[in-house]
Amino acid sequence: MTENPHPFSTLTPAFIMDAVESQGFVCDCRTLALNSYENRVYQVGIEEGEPLVAKFYRPGRWSDGQIAEEHDFCAELATHELPVVAPWRNAEGQSLFCHDGFRFALYPRQGGRAPEFDNLDNLLILGRFLGRMHRIGAVAPFVHRPVLDSRSFGYDSVELIRDRFIPPELRESYTAVTAMLLEAVDAIMAETGAVRYLRTHGDCHAGNILWRDDAPHFVDFDDARMAPAVQDLWMMLSGDRPRKLAQLDALLEGYTEFNEFDPRELRLVEPLRALRVLHYSAWLARRWEDPIFPATFPWFNTPRYWNDQIIELREQVAALAEPPLELP
Repeated sequence: MTENPHPFSTLTPAFIMDAVESQGFVCDCRTLALNSYENRVYQVGIEEGEPLVAKFYRPGRWSDGQIAEEHDFCAELATHELPVVAPWRNAEGQSLFCHDGFRFALYPRQGGRAPEFDNLDNLLILGRFLGRMHRIGAVAPFVHRPVLDSRSFGYDSVELIRDRFIPPELRESYTAVTAMLLEAVDAIMAETGAVRYLRTHGDCHAGNILWRDDAPHFVDFDDARMAPAVQDLWMMLSGDRPRKLAQLDALLEGYTEFNEFDPRELRLVEPLRALRVLHYSAWLARRWEDPIFPATFPWFNTPRYWNDQIIELREQVAALAEPPLELP
């Protein structure tokens, strides 16, 4: 046993079942860890009932108010019959619970597989649901949850990596390329002008969408934040430019059936991609003391990783200079 075990090490099967049973359920002693790194998520068997999914929040990441906004947003979307997996609420309407120092939430189990973004019919369907989601997301803002901006995702990420992780022999190159990247990101955002920020899923990649019965189910709103609508669209685009344009056309065909889309936001696709690249490395760095991270991402924080990262950032600088995607 280490002298300073990580807080998540206390999440034994007995602890998990005690937490679930504190809300009136009776567990059948079956627990299964699900893929999750930021938080810890488990499928828990329930006697005479369907299994539940228990999500234990990483200590210190979100405030109670920020988690409440995540839950309330999901509940609001579910009320409008959108296919989101919202947290269970008890008779008093509570969805965030505490057990022996850990905050947790319970969810119904939702099966499904990752959607095929290469299937244009799937993108049409996803666009319709995202159009509806954003129409609701624009009704009121988040008060406690953050805004996606170049400071939090970009500059803060670069400062952490430059000061604590990048090897000395690569620091100059990393500093130079990230300075160029963030200067270009800020310039493009300024040139684009004021666009509408609304409540978004925030991390709408294939792993957070479960496809079943020809329909998507959106899960894990843990990164929900105020952002432009295109933040929930651009991660579904891949391939060369003609392929991206075909995917975009399908997405927006469905999206605009329910909501307007500001075409100026297409100029933000590559800046948002650049910020995600920076933020992802910083996320790994911030979590490196969690034992699951070195075990799962052994390639991180190696000289090869940082060399590849600098090359990727240079390619992203070039991408920022390319003409943006445009609607026909």
